[in-house]
Amino acid sequence: MATAVSSTLVSASYCCSTAQPFHYSSRRRGALTRLRLPSIYFNLLPTFAMEVPGAVAAKDMQHGIGETTVSEYESQSKLLQEFCRVPSIDKAWIFKSDGGTSQVMFSISQMNYAANKKRKSILSSRIVKNWNQSVDFQWSPFPVEMDGVSAIIPSGSGSKLLVVRNKEDDSPTQLEIWGPAQLEKAIQIPRSVHGSIFVDGWFEGISWNYEETHIAYVAEEPPLPKPVFDDSGFKGEDSFNKDSGTWNGQGDWEEDWGETYSKKRSPALFIVHINSGKVQALKGVSKSLSVGQVIWVPSVSSARAQYLVFVGWSSENGPQQTPRKLGIKYCYNRPCALYAIRAHLEGHDDDKAAVNTKEVDSTGAIILTADFGSAFFPKFSPDGKFLVFLSAKSAVDSGAHWATNSLHRLDWPADGKPNSSAKVSCVVPVIMCPEDGFFPGLYCSYPLLYPWLSDGYTIILSSIWHSTVAILSINILSGKVSQISPRDTLYSWDILAVDGNDILAVTSSPINPPQLKYGYYTSHLEESSWNWLDVSSPVAGCSDKVRFLMSSKQCSILKIPVNNLSDTLSEGAKKPFEATFISHSSSESKETYRGNKKEGIRSPLILILHGGPHSVISTTYSKSLAFLSSLGYNLLAVNYRGSLGFGEEALQSLPGKIGSQDVNDVLAALDYVSERGLVDRSRVAVLGGSHGGFLTSHLIGQAPDRFVAAALRNPVCNLSLMVGTSDIPDWCYIEAYGKAGKDIFSEAPSNEQLSDFYSKSPISHISKVKTPTLFLLGAQDRRVPVSNGLQYARALRERGVEVKVMVFPDDAHGLERPQSDFESHLNIGVWFDKYCKL
Repeated sequence: MATAVSSTLVSASYCCSTAQPFHYSSRRRGALTRLRLPSIYFNLLPTFAMEVPGAVAAKDMQHGIGETTVSEYESQSKLLQEFCRVPSIDKAWIFKSDGGTSQVMFSISQMNYAANKKRKSILSSRIVKNWNQSVDFQWSPFPVEMDGVSAIIPSGSGSKLLVVRNKEDDSPTQLEIWGPAQLEKAIQIPRSVHGSIFVDGWFEGISWNYEETHIAYVAEEPPLPKPVFDDSGFKGEDSFNKDSGTWNGQGDWEEDWGETYSKKRSPALFIVHINSGKVQALKGVSKSLSVGQVIWVPSVSSARAQYLVFVGWSSENGPQQTPRKLGIKYCYNRPCALYAIRAHLEGHDDDKAAVNTKEVDSTGAIILTADFGSAFFPKFSPDGKFLVFLSAKSAVDSGAHWATNSLHRLDWPADGKPNSSAKVSCVVPVIMCPEDGFFPGLYCSYPLLYPWLSDGYTIILSSIWHSTVAILSINILSGKVSQISPRDTLYSWDILAVDGNDILAVTSSPINPPQLKYGYYTSHLEESSWNWLDVSSPVAGCSDKVRFLMSSKQCSILKIPVNNLSDTLSEGAKKPFEATFISHSSSESKETYRGNKKEGIRSPLILILHGGPHSVISTTYSKSLAFLSSLGYNLLAVNYRGSLGFGEEALQSLPGKIGSQDVNDVLAALDYVSERGLVDRSRVAVLGGSHGGFLTSHLIGQAPDRFVAAALRNPVCNLSLMVGTSDIPDWCYIEAYGKAGKDIFSEAPSNEQLSDFYSKSPISHISKVKTPTLFLLGAQDRRVPVSNGLQYARALRERGVEVKVMVFPDDAHGLERPQSDFESHLNIGVWFDKYCKL
């Protein structure tokens, strides 16, 4: 189900809970023990120090936690902190300066567990290129914290910086314009003008114009007027006075965009004039469109008018074209198109008469990609001649929430005026069945703000390549695609910024924390290549303890043959899929294991399953998986058929076969490592979230004797329940019936359809489950509502299976809030140790 890799409340006491999750654990005899554990690990963090650890242990032992369990929480929480305290590099921007040097600015984040949010900061460095092709990064001595900052966007020249501060309450949004040495402008925008600015990376569109006089952005339209009442009855609309005994009614309910967008209903375009501070709403866009990803059209000397290009999603985005906003987070299968619109800007001589301080007149939006069904992430070439964009038409046509992308080039008119008949060419087509070792297709989530090399026609981006992430260069004129990050490696590479013809990147593997790299291109006679230099960085370091723990690990990517090949399968679906195996370097060989018959000398295994199902577990470093590995486990992360990065045929082989093909692939991967003596098959745990939780609960039902413990994060357990409660009910139809599900999708499924959903669900196998299972659920989950996991957990408990449930009241599908993420993985580690360690 659609997710990133990665409702009903538990009880009355949970309803009264505030920030802390409620836990309960059930034993086979049916006794219910309530546990409150967060305070244990809080005491281990220097910033908390709420109570002395001994007092906490004594208190929690009164609630039924044994002394051994308390010890596990104490030791594992300290270890988890070693992995979590390292900052992460989120973004980078490079600016040219005089003398052949460049300035780079990094946006970095670090978990702030006390505040339950990420602490964001800026760290700068000067890049000095030496004559011998080496580079020096001269770092500023300290980062600068950006407290309360939602987004930072440098101007094109790098001379100005926009800082966005969205308030969580009803306070005004604030825009700050910073110059090289001072704050130049602070603009307060009341909620009557618009709500929060979108900074989520999907609807987000914050763009400086080329003259750096205006900024276009996407924000939530102000809410519709609400009816007002007092003791005498109806007062009208917008007459609310908190001191006069009036109250706001609810008015009509409005559709929103689902998961993580519960307060976001109508993304709209706005323009701010920097000098005057006036904010203007852009007219001419249909009310049926939600807009995002806005950019300015490059100025043409012969044209005085200025234009914007943006992405528009129709509110009638369901398969039946009804006015229903289906969930859009992680979902590339929502139809969208590129539009252009003229903006009359305050301060431009030809537009002064047309400007209103509240609204910007326009001639109406022009659709640029009417025949594509999907067009997003537009980027203009530096010379303004071409507009390139990604398309997920394969996802829109099939209904799969993500599929193989294509890249297209639109020839922009020479006079600068957009029209709907401009020529569009395909630069990178959808790859159906890639040849072994060759480009498997385009799987790019978020391209850079400025992705161009200095030639102006080579775009650089990161894309999934099987189980890794690779950096690609794409010539938008010839369509040539080249992998410029090292090949035949298990490392994943991600682009951070382009520096002329050079590249700043970050690379990592499951056992190697992120390392900054600086790449440059060399060409000598017939040989040419990209060379990558290590960059000494104060950001991506890790502790000596983490480095020591990871040094004892080995990592490999396994090719798993497909079992039960059928003539009905496409060629792409017959090819081996992959799994990443992380093990201890001291592991014995298969021959030693079998010859000595030393049962149990292998480390226990955790089977890791991604969500989606159209997602992937790449070899990018993961703090949480590194933590689990450091506890003494081998890890097997399976990219079953249906995963991204292996071509469109393999991906499309899964819809209609969920609960069978994906389950068989996972078991085949487990058999592969078991038959080679790489794991202790008697001590296997399984972990998955969303569709990975769907697979996990299927596995403990279909193969109940193979797993000693399981952990589920917001799992899909019952499709017949989910179809009526999820923000993406169409997913249930597509994944259960394949592409045909688009034609039969309905908000009122038939009895036969509900029966089919149930038969494909893990709950249909619940009578066979005996594996102790941990549930980690977000109460604000719109994608897989908490009722799905709770129903399955209660049914297991009813059958005497040992169950532990944790519900995080303020978290959604991803369980991404720092305290939730920390406590989730801490409890996973403790839970697995309880059943997997000898």
